[in-house]
Amino acid sequence: MPWYAWLILILAIGSIVGGLLLLRDTAHKVELTEEQRKRVAERNAQADAKDAQDR
Repeated sequence: MPWYAWLILILAIGSIVGGLLLLRDTAHKVELTEEQRKRVAERNAQADAKDAQDR
């Protein structure tokens, strides 16, 4: 492979890895109240029950 193909390949991989690292660094944890956690758990249980029923 010519040298410029390697350069393009390295730049592409570097931009992908850099983007993923930037995304990881800027992500923040969502703080939920206990009531919100219960609602999420209920919604997940309902969705699981519906999926099981549809099978």
